[in-house]
Amino acid sequence: MNVPLLAFTAWSGTGKTTLLEKVIPLLKAQGIRSGLIKHTHHQMDIDTPGKDSYLLRKAGADQVIVASNQRWALMSETPNQPLNLVALASRMELSTLDLVLVEGFKDEPVPKVALWRRGVKGEIEDLLDSHVIAIATDEDLEIKLPLLDINQPQRVADFIVEWLK
Repeated sequence: MNVPLLAFTAWSGTGKTTLLEKVIPLLKAQGIRSGLIKHTHHQMDIDTPGKDSYLLRKAGADQVIVASNQRWALMSETPNQPLNLVALASRMELSTLDLVLVEGFKDEPVPKVALWRRGVKGEIEDLLDSHVIAIATDEDLEIKLPLLDINQPQRVADFIVEWLK
């Protein structure tokens, strides 16, 4: 896979989605086309109960595509398969992307920006592994990694642009 993956990892409530919501348009303004894969621990269903696609999926279809002129979504039933980040990314149309941002998947061996705020949960060390390339935080940490201000999305976007070069 030639399109780089960059994960944003943190404890729930740290602000991963909030930061990415601000960083993505900043990247887009610089011509960087990004995809996103979000991990959730919650039961999820993007299909609407009672609608035809939902009924047909529940009837046993292992894959369903719902499509309109504006967008399409593929739903795959994977009840006994562990999540595989690279396999998920390979389902994207990578020829139209420069980067795949990943929210979550903290145990995957991909480059990561760890987000940390004091008091949210745990210690920063609990988020660090050999794949963390920077930390976005609102603290002055004594760590030998680039520190990004979590409250300055432009700085985070600039870091990503430089990392992609």
